[in-house]
Amino acid sequence: MTMRLGAPLRALEERLGHRFADPALLVRALTHGSRGGGEGDNQRLEFLGDRVLGLVMAEALLAADRAAPEGTIAPRFNALVRREACAEVARAVDLGAALKLGRSEMLTGGRRTEALLADAMEAVIAAIYLDAGLEAARAAVLRLWGDRIATAPQDARDAKTALQEWAQGRGLPPPAYEILAREGPDHAPLFTVEARLPAVGSERASAPTKRAAEHAAASALLRRVEGA
Repeated sequence: MTMRLGAPLRALEERLGHRFADPALLVRALTHGSRGGGEGDNQRLEFLGDRVLGLVMAEALLAADRAAPEGTIAPRFNALVRREACAEVARAVDLGAALKLGRSEMLTGGRRTEALLADAMEAVIAAIYLDAGLEAARAAVLRLWGDRIATAPQDARDAKTALQEWAQGRGLPPPAYEILAREGPDHAPLFTVEARLPAVGSERASAPTKRAAEHAAASALLRRVEGA
C-alpha cells in the first residue's frame, strides 16, 4: 500500500519540484538518526546524495566553462557542495520544518542546525534519485541551486583553507583556533573563537556555530595579513 503524505510534506514536494512515486523515500530522507536507527534513518541516503550532488555539480561546472582548467573549477565545486551550501539550499525550501528528529535534537534546536540541514538536503537528493533516476535528481539539483552555480566565486576557498595556505607559503606553522566563550541557550548558542598565527597575530569572531566562528575569525585574520 502506497504511503500517503500529509499536507506539509506535499507542500515540501512542491518546493522541491518533485512529486514522489514512493513517498516513503522522502519520509526516510527527513528522518534523523536520533529518531530511530538502522534502515529507518537518512544516513545511508545522505551518503548516496553526497555523491549524486557531486556528479551533477561537476557536470554543470564543466559544461558552463569548457575551457576552464581543473584548478579553476575545483574551488567553485567545493563551494557549491560543501555543508554551508547544502544547508543554505535546505533553508530556502524550509526543509528544517519537515525534519523528523528525536526529542533531544528538537530541544537543542536541531531544525536549525547546519549539519542536520545539510545532511537532510543530501538525503533528499538521493531520495529523488532512487525515486525517479539521475535525470530527475539532476533537474532538482540544478533548480534548487539555481544562480548559485553561475555566481560561485572563482576563488571559492574557505577562509580557513586560504589562511593555512598563506601560512604554508611563508614557512609558518598552521593557524590555531581556540574557543574563548560559548554563550546563550542550547537552541541558540553563540561561540567566540580566536584564530592565531604565531609571530603574526590573532583575530576573534562570534557566530552561532563553532565552525562558522572559526571561519569568520580566519577570514578576519586573512584580511589583515593580506592587507599588510
